[in-house]
Amino acid sequence: MNEMTATAETGLETYRHWIDGAETDPEGGDWIESVDPYADAPWARVPRGAKADVDRAVAAAHRAMTTGPWATMSPSARAKVMRRIGDIVAEHAERLARIEVRDNGKLMSEMHGQTKYHPEWWWYFAGLADKMEGGVVPIDKPDHFAFTTHEPVGVVGALTAWNSPLLFIAWKCAPALAAGCAVVVKPSEFTSASTLEFAKLTKEAGLPDGVFNVVTGLGPEVGAALVEHPDVAKITFTGSDSTGRMIYQQAAKTLKRVSLELGGKSPNIVFEDADLDAAAAGAVSGIFAATGQTCIAGSRLLVQNSIKDKLTEKLVELARTAKIGDPMAPDTNIGPVTTPPQYRKILDYIEIAKGEGARLIAGGGPSDVGPNFVQPTIFTDVRNDMRIAQEEVFGPVLSIIGFDDEAEAVELGNGVIYGLAAGVWTKDIARAHRMAKALKAGTVWINTYRAISYMMPFGGMKQSGLGRESGVDAIREYLETKAVWISTSDAPPGNPFVMR
Repeated sequence: MNEMTATAETGLETYRHWIDGAETDPEGGDWIESVDPYADAPWARVPRGAKADVDRAVAAAHRAMTTGPWATMSPSARAKVMRRIGDIVAEHAERLARIEVRDNGKLMSEMHGQTKYHPEWWWYFAGLADKMEGGVVPIDKPDHFAFTTHEPVGVVGALTAWNSPLLFIAWKCAPALAAGCAVVVKPSEFTSASTLEFAKLTKEAGLPDGVFNVVTGLGPEVGAALVEHPDVAKITFTGSDSTGRMIYQQAAKTLKRVSLELGGKSPNIVFEDADLDAAAAGAVSGIFAATGQTCIAGSRLLVQNSIKDKLTEKLVELARTAKIGDPMAPDTNIGPVTTPPQYRKILDYIEIAKGEGARLIAGGGPSDVGPNFVQPTIFTDVRNDMRIAQEEVFGPVLSIIGFDDEAEAVELGNGVIYGLAAGVWTKDIARAHRMAKALKAGTVWINTYRAISYMMPFGGMKQSGLGRESGVDAIREYLETKAVWISTSDAPPGNPFVMR
């Protein structure tokens, strides 16, 4: 990412903030160049926003929720708009995917799969919009009628990560809008283009102005202003645990509600009775798909010692035959690393692992395909206390750790600060249930990996975050419950100094 100010003479595709239903230039007139990781060259520019831009966007969102048509639309009417958003995204899925690939370098096959699946969140949460019913409470006080209602929490600030921008928009904004909230999105400065393209489609779908806003820029300038804004009621963030902690601290100053989807160091656990071909494919999917740039990466492969050598051989062969190259090509398996800082971080961790005594058996450095490429890398003889086994690398680097029995597998699996996901490979259904219960992770996959759905809640335990996205749990993150009491008595209230 080049943070230099871009000029009109650059010839780059120019994007603008999306505020109150219209494109708008940044207040300061500054821009950021977005670099295509595969071409290793700028292809677009996005606004370098400032606090003034955030103030305008939050004001627009606040108006939409208080005096605009969104404030008075019934949940069923909101649902109709949301269904149209899903329909229009489906029509533009391939174009949106191509924009994401240019921005983040991930495979077209994966990004197109995500953009085709994206509408399901809008359709699903449109269906929930008018189903979040309150209830009448059979209250213990005979002279009162009591009931509950659910109301939108308020303006939502959504901070998204660079690896799957539009997927995170679906996860965060579909339930927020279904709840009746208005949102201000701050995408990663590395991958803002697809979010801005999506914003234009919401207008086409008939979403009222101010309900969906996008301000691009740097985290310390735009992200911080959004988190600290007094009219923002909730922050939802996907990103690193270090940034998540800072956001949590900032949000606490104004007691904002917070959802955090943070890092992971997920164990992918293979028992000796597993289908080894399926487990090998699952291990590859867990760490080398998306170039390892996913929070749910199965970066720790825990293998029962009796089959460790056999499975390791399969993995080395798969890693060596993986095709590295153009992410737009349908037969490419591994694309470039999205950002230069992330590229350097991955290479640094490879050297750290070597220094700790882990044994390198595949990959281990830059690929000669071009800039920003890292070879699929496998280490064995890894101990669970090594940094390579404890810290999130966010790249195509796999650590293989042996274990003897189920108890040791659980101990190793839970032996990190994270608890986002885990995989278990076994044909023993009783063991599968025991492992699912014992592993401290928000998602546990049995004989599969990286499966997601708009119907299933997603989020972490321990230091992998707070709250849940997708499923019915997600919409509750954006609702407040209100208790309403009505006296049905005609008699005087009695002693006013005593609680009734």
